[in-house]
Amino acid sequence: MHKTRFLIGTAMLLLASTSHAAGDPAAGKIKTAMCEGCHGIPGWRTAFPEVYSVPKLGGQHPDYIIKALQDYKSGQRAFPTMQAIAAGLSEQDMADLAAYYGGTGK
Repeated sequence: MHKTRFLIGTAMLLLASTSHAAGDPAAGKIKTAMCEGCHGIPGWRTAFPEVYSVPKLGGQHPDYIIKALQDYKSGQRAFPTMQAIAAGLSEQDMADLAAYYGGTGK
């Protein structure tokens, strides 16, 4: 059952990754202000709505970042802070941020 879910999820991620615009890392770096307050602090933990270790973005796979942001925007992933931030992002913003953090971004 878990293997089937994993395979379906992986296939969906691969299909989704081919449909987004190419990201520009330089543009992504300019757009990081909303991310750095939490993701730019090593070991940072948020306290709302629960204590949660904030993941590091630098080095994450760009397609994963885009999918996560799309899921926050659509409500498929639930975390109030991220949902609010993702709500204001365009597909190009997501691609740019993913290109920055997936490349040399910290």
